[in-house]
Amino acid sequence: MKLFWSPGTRAVRAVWMLEEANLDHEKVLVDLSASERSSELLAVSPMGKVPALRDGGVRMWESAAICMYLADRYAPGRLAPARSDPDRGLYLQWMFFCPGAIEPATAEKEAGRFSVPRVNGWGNFERMIASWERGLSGNRWILGDRFTAADVMLGSSALAMRSEGTLPDSAVLEAYADRCLGREACRRTWAITGELAAHGAPAPCGPVRPGSRKPRRVRRAGPDRFPGRTRP
Repeated sequence: MKLFWSPGTRAVRAVWMLEEANLDHEKVLVDLSASERSSELLAVSPMGKVPALRDGGVRMWESAAICMYLADRYAPGRLAPARSDPDRGLYLQWMFFCPGAIEPATAEKEAGRFSVPRVNGWGNFERMIASWERGLSGNRWILGDRFTAADVMLGSSALAMRSEGTLPDSAVLEAYADRCLGREACRRTWAITGELAAHGAPAPCGPVRPGSRKPRRVRRAGPDRFPGRTRP
């Protein structure tokens, strides 16, 4: 199994997912500043985007699809509800809430574009945040006490937004981000990507203190980057 990735991008989700599933794999670092992509990457991801995954005969890109594939194939019943599980529908809904609502709503707000909730599938930033908070209200994870790949998707977004100062004041989402950092696989992920300190966490295996965020100048996200990432 081979993962094409770059720190500070949506590929962090795939790294975290591989850590949660405890899967052996090779990481191929992609230089996003390069004008051209390698033929090896393009064979897996024709757009030259990360993350991209090659697993035997399987070749795919898009972070939500990769996380869903890994959970269904390698951790069914643990990181993904079975197809017969009543929670499966809710799980799928939240799996795609990140690319379908969080990312476009955040990008729209950062760009200062006029929002038309009646037309937008994501409503607007405020509605997105309110829906996210309601989904987590009273729950440890998005499916209650059960951590799944949907929390990898949502948690990575919460952590990225908090580190860049784009997460609004929300006790629910702040506590959720802290719980994510309490997971060993999550902290290993940020240690691997060199971003652990940015999220207010110590080295893996140490105690996790609540993260504190520093407002930063926010630039528009590139095609591979989380909304709010400041690095080019």
